[in-house]
Amino acid sequence: MSANILSDYNEFLRAKIRLAPAKGFDVPLEQINPGLKPHTRDIVRWALKGGQRAIFASFGLHKTSTNLEVMRQIGIHRPCLRLIVLPLGVRQEFVREAAKRFTGEHAVTLKFIRSNDEIEGADIVYMTNYESVREGKVDVSRFGAASLDEASVLRSYGSKTYQEFLPMFDQVEFKFVFTATPSPNRFKELIHYAGFLGVMDTGQALTRFFQRDSEKAGNLTLYPHKETEFWLWVASWACFIRRPSDLGHSDEGYDLPPLEVHYHEVPSDYEAAGNEKNGQGLLIPNVAMGLSAAAGEKRQSMTARVAKVAEIVAADPNDHFVIWHDLEDERHAIQAALPEAVSVWGTQDLEQREQRIADFSDGKFKLLSTKPIIAGSGCNFQVHCHREIFAGIGFKFNDFIQAIHRVQRFQQTRPVRIDIIHTEVERAVLAELQEKWRRHDEMQEKMGEIIRSYGLDQLSMQDSLARTIGVERHVVKGERFTVANNDCVLEALEQPDNSVGMIVTSIPFANHYEYTPSYNDFGHTQDNDHFWAQMDFLTPQLYRILQPGRIYACHVKDRINFGNVTGAGVPTVSPFHAEALFHGMKHGFDYLGMITVVTDVVRENNQTYRLGYSEVCKDGTKMGVGSPEYILLFHKPQTDRSRGYADVPVTKAKPLCQAEDGTPVDFDRRLAPIPGTGYSVARWQVDAHAFWRSSGDRLLCAEELASYGPGKLAKMFTDLSLANIYNYEYHVKVGESMLANKTLPADYLSLAPGSADPMVWHDIVRMRTLNGEQSARAVEKHVCPFQIDIVDRLINRYSNPGDVVYDPFCGLGTVPVRAMKLGRRGAGSELNPAYFADQVHYCHAMEREVSMPTLFDFELVDATQPEREAA
Repeated sequence: MSANILSDYNEFLRAKIRLAPAKGFDVPLEQINPGLKPHTRDIVRWALKGGQRAIFASFGLHKTSTNLEVMRQIGIHRPCLRLIVLPLGVRQEFVREAAKRFTGEHAVTLKFIRSNDEIEGADIVYMTNYESVREGKVDVSRFGAASLDEASVLRSYGSKTYQEFLPMFDQVEFKFVFTATPSPNRFKELIHYAGFLGVMDTGQALTRFFQRDSEKAGNLTLYPHKETEFWLWVASWACFIRRPSDLGHSDEGYDLPPLEVHYHEVPSDYEAAGNEKNGQGLLIPNVAMGLSAAAGEKRQSMTARVAKVAEIVAADPNDHFVIWHDLEDERHAIQAALPEAVSVWGTQDLEQREQRIADFSDGKFKLLSTKPIIAGSGCNFQVHCHREIFAGIGFKFNDFIQAIHRVQRFQQTRPVRIDIIHTEVERAVLAELQEKWRRHDEMQEKMGEIIRSYGLDQLSMQDSLARTIGVERHVVKGERFTVANNDCVLEALEQPDNSVGMIVTSIPFANHYEYTPSYNDFGHTQDNDHFWAQMDFLTPQLYRILQPGRIYACHVKDRINFGNVTGAGVPTVSPFHAEALFHGMKHGFDYLGMITVVTDVVRENNQTYRLGYSEVCKDGTKMGVGSPEYILLFHKPQTDRSRGYADVPVTKAKPLCQAEDGTPVDFDRRLAPIPGTGYSVARWQVDAHAFWRSSGDRLLCAEELASYGPGKLAKMFTDLSLANIYNYEYHVKVGESMLANKTLPADYLSLAPGSADPMVWHDIVRMRTLNGEQSARAVEKHVCPFQIDIVDRLINRYSNPGDVVYDPFCGLGTVPVRAMKLGRRGAGSELNPAYFADQVHYCHAMEREVSMPTLFDFELVDATQPEREAA
């Protein structure tokens, strides 16, 4: 049976390797347009086979002809309406490319449309601008194939464009994106492309590859251990190519021209420096204050910057220049200083904009003045122009790098010169721009390495990732503990039947976190269903190794689903604890109940932004309540179901009682128990069901309580709420009084009511975890440490001294460490080798602690005692 389980489990793990699925069709190389370059033909075949792919080819590597050939082949093999969405000023490039490379039997008929009324038959490849799609003039759901040229319009996650485009194209069968500069500084942009293509849900991809900042919602960084997998996954649906040799072809004719960058600093206007928020005057302007301050600096320095532009142009009057600017006032100033410059701006007639950009490309005039957002993407100015001037600098690196590559492209015959003008105060902005440029080059090189190593072959990528499956088992034993660095399923299979007295664990919350780069990791799952499918291998083993009639205590927490991911618009809750409950019952456990562990709603809101005060004031219906944690109590059926006792019961010693003569005697209900000598009826009442009554003392008024401040008040308020009947209005009034005194904290809940029910634990010290020790030792903290208070209560309540307490997800070793502290034996497994090393350290330390004899462990012997006994 174990062999079958191992085989099935290994097959399950290999199925976790998810590269982008192929949803297209295969076209023999000989059927691809022979007029295209060899590397272009390879990319076309790969894109058609995938059906939903991104082509991130460097400037001048023929993305336009790739796009046209992909659409032509779809028309042949999967006839349907086909659409290319492109920026302003780019359609002429497609017309030129079609006339140059698509002739005879490989001809492509192109038509530019602005509305659905202009659509004719399926034998035409249609083109339209992004504006027509956004405004709903062109219904993309009518098309079977669509591509986004210069797809960086999807860059801003949460923007109107992204939010609208994703569902618009949802039903399109074949989808492609083309751009040369996916931003290396915003990895999530790649996730958004994957979401648009339908390769992977954006929320799922973010969870899979990015770690969350528990202090700040939305601050996501790529897991270091997921970096290789992330880039191989990206390479399975996106072709990064910087030169033909990346795909094994010759680079002849594909040498980028030399790039000269000249920086020109102009003085800042110190008289316009402004003031701090407190009124203190600034010595120099501070653009770090924000975008508005930066725009103010640009306006103040405009005259000096435009004068520098005119000076640069005058020095080389025969050259053609693109003059990039950001503000409309800058455009007017440039036009006044250089009357011969031709301008293109946003509110200009569309036809006029297109024509002016085309005329500059054809060399009909020397100076083009416009914004990067208008003509910085897709346009090809290299034939007649090799000079660009940035009249100012900004924060948008993508616009900047795209604009540069309008002239620095393959087959540019002259060295390219870029002149960048900035003010003295903007040195920091310039430094940030240069750093982004450096990281851009790094990412390009990284993706080039992957393409050169694997080509466009997914099978070799999959084999590479499969090497992370499995772990070499390493067991460490002490006198009171046995722990293993191993997959928890594989380690549970090693345990004998009915060998564990109790199981205490905090299971991973589905794919909320990944703790290791291994596919064995339970966090490395797609969704809740996938997680429970892996738990289906573990839970039967936990059932098998637990002694009959004993307890499996499972710590869980519900998951928050964000409205912008689910489409619900409001944050909803995934009832993960309920799924865990029914999962345990499915595998034979009896369900005994649930303990609720209260969490801090203010801290939770700081992490999720779903319970904001401002939002509840706008509409109270959009939010629920704070999300507590739960302990699910599962019971393995005892052997004799006719009796309600475990095969080996967990017994409690009743207290000693005081006889009439004052001597201690065994428990007798007729006598008064001696406090602290055993498990009393009073303690049982609290454990089983709490009962609280008013003490009769007067409650302190809200103003009196508020005067103590948050430091003293936190414990005081909780104690008061337990000692008296709870009053909601009074609770709110105390908080409002603190608010009036400006003492209500914004980063934690200072007025937490106590719980009078043992099923709800309000007094868990959330910071009391082994992470405190991790900080002291300056080593890696655990992502989700188990609270020591919870573990101690569960072990004391549901196990006997000497029992083996087992944790399949051992982490830093909280369960085995506390088990030893409480007179039990600890056991468990952990997949993460770094956590395991720390766990072994803590286990050895605790074993030394509990083994160390104290003064009271020795019996003091009186030397005269034998003589007295003889007498």
